[in-house]
Amino acid sequence: MPTEQYHEPPQELPQKVRTYARMITSLIEEAEAIGWYTQRIALEKDAQAKAIMRNALKEEYKHFGMDLEFLLRKTPTWREELKAILFSTGDIVKRGEKAEDEAD
Repeated sequence: MPTEQYHEPPQELPQKVRTYARMITSLIEEAEAIGWYTQRIALEKDAQAKAIMRNALKEEYKHFGMDLEFLLRKTPTWREELKAILFSTGDIVKRGEKAEDEAD
């Protein structure tokens, strides 16, 4: 099923931009799947069904991470900002603001 991933005429966009748009869409879909599995797991009573869902959730984490890494490799500024935020301690908002200031 096609998505509303383009805001400009796709045929006018370079292949590189269309690939980037597909990966952004994939990242969004993986994030949605993580949310859906989290909700299902929270309500599921059957232990085996819950175990299967947890296994699937781990796959979605992996897919999200691979999509994000692809996008970050293609967007150095985005990568630099996230380096200052991800896998850190301290106030997330302050780290984000500092990362944004340093990227300017």
